Amino acid sequence: MAGIPGLFTLLVLLCVFMQVSPYTVPWKPTWPAYRLPVVLPQSTLNLAKADFDAKAKLEVSSSCGPQCHKGTPLPTYEEAKQYLSYETLYANGSRTETRVGIYILSNGEGRARGRDSEATGRSRRKRQIYGYDGRFSIFGKDFLLNYPFSTSVKLSTGCTGTLVAEKHVLTAAHCIHDGKTYVKGTQKLRVGFLKPKYKDGAGGDNSSSSAMPDKMKFQWIRVKRTHVPKGWIKGNANDIGMDYDYALLELKKPHKRQFMKIGVSPPAKQLPGGRIHFSGYDNDRPGNLVYRFCDVKDETYDLLYQQCDAQPGASGSGVYVRMWKRPQQKWERKIIGIFSGHQWVDMNGSPQDFNVAVRITPLKYAQICYWIKGNYLDCREG
Repeated sequence: MAGIPGLFTLLVLLCVFMQVSPYTVPWKPTWPAYRLPVVLPQSTLNLAKADFDAKAKLEVSSSCGPQCHKGTPLPTYEEAKQYLSYETLYANGSRTETRVGIYILSNGEGRARGRDSEATGRSRRKRQIYGYDGRFSIFGKDFLLNYPFSTSVKLSTGCTGTLVAEKHVLTAAHCIHDGKTYVKGTQKLRVGFLKPKYKDGAGGDNSSSSAMPDKMKFQWIRVKRTHVPKGWIKGNANDIGMDYDYALLELKKPHKRQFMKIGVSPPAKQLPGGRIHFSGYDNDRPGNLVYRFCDVKDETYDLLYQQCDAQPGASGSGVYVRMWKRPQQKWERKIIGIFSGHQWVDMNGSPQDFNVAVRITPLKYAQICYWIKGNYLDCREG
């Protein structure tokens, strides 16, 4: 019986890697079509050079749960523009603030959430493990160097990110900014890619065919600039909640790996099996990429509440699902959220804790896509 856990792990990985469903369903969960808004820059201001005084936190916490979020009034149009305006940090420490306009808002699409109510200040648990630890460490270059696991990268500040374009990485805002100032090390921020480490110094294109990889190591690429929404910068995590806890990093050179596209987050009831998936570099398993999946327990317009087992370091992981792409007649994975951290939720007077992911709403999709593409005409399909 000793081999059963290993066999179970292998079967799970095969289902993920080979895109094989463990059971047959008579229907295909299909990516919904959205009429997307447009988020365009209106003006850009130069700011004073950034400070890098904040201590890196590998997760954030808030006690504002689903009912707290659902009870918060939606922002006005002017407030939405303010929250989606953004700050750009460059490698030389200079900063700019870009104010945006929002267009083609109809039928309530693309409406952003407002500020959360004040946090009640519960202390968080150090371990966000719910019952049996359902995480799987991904071993072997055949898995680590292939899609979708190869899209997960490590930030030099200790968090995780996901490749979303040839030169862009999506992560959590708190991995580089604490809401007031930038995290130490952000000015020289690097992104790490797992690659095989060869014995006897052999490896890369110059290695012989007989060279065998000993283990994996990180190869690092510097970040050219970062974008953080003003909805995050306007306060601290417990003040504004996690609605805007996302950031985009632009690398100094292309990474040459397959990336995962972003998509608008469908309602939880439309997710295949009601589940989400993500992989990250949890700090209790140094050097390992850790994969997990779990059911979504609740949702608000901006957040997904779930109990995926996680540890600090997984923050910034891209939360994804795999659904049918009807126009192309194929299955496709897309990132629909960014894993943020931990929240206490008051369930009828009884505290319960969840791990939380920021949903990619139509407005956030339009914003992030524009950061990547630089052209709103390329951002009309989510």
